[in-house]
Amino acid sequence: MTYTGDVVVGGPADVRELPGLRITKVATPPFDNNCYLLRCTATGETLLVDAAGDAPLLLELVGDGRLTHVVETHGHWDHWQALGDVVAGSGAAVYAHAADAADLPVPVDVPVADGDTLSFGRASLRVIHLVGHTPGSIALVYDGDGSPHLWSGDSLFPGGPGNTEKDAKRFGSLMDDLEAKVFATLPDETWVYPGHGKDTTLGAERPSLAEWRARGW
Repeated sequence: MTYTGDVVVGGPADVRELPGLRITKVATPPFDNNCYLLRCTATGETLLVDAAGDAPLLLELVGDGRLTHVVETHGHWDHWQALGDVVAGSGAAVYAHAADAADLPVPVDVPVADGDTLSFGRASLRVIHLVGHTPGSIALVYDGDGSPHLWSGDSLFPGGPGNTEKDAKRFGSLMDDLEAKVFATLPDETWVYPGHGKDTTLGAERPSLAEWRARGW
């Protein structure tokens, strides 16, 4: 089956198979949040990006793998409603940036910083710190199949950067980080998996950077 990334709450998950990595995308409450289970196909070790909601569903989707990491892309409450139950049900370690750690309902086991590498099984992700949507927002990059894959949390969506609440300083910071750390370093074919809604690519969004700057959101 062809992966589209189009998921809705209550609907089926969508699965993408890459060399060495299986990506399962599912939509959960409270705000049609996207959760992503990344499984190393060689070992079964699995990493969850954002335990937003519906802990029983997320644990079920781990299947016969072993959930070892839960990475929170930022500290907003809608992205961690299931975190406590997922950790209790799996024993997985919690990873997040220190600047957002106090906003989470459970302690962060491993604080992450810009440029860190998270390894699970034979797969690994690189951490990108993006300041603006929150002080500790992060994105995650997988380069394992030659074409990068980016989990952007709420920092980048189809059509623009994440919400900075009309704060010019926060908006400028987020745009600076996106341009310097994402668009300047990753190619157009980079697939983007956001915290809500449909997927996109950097190539689809790159022509709009100047427009985003001019509109200020």
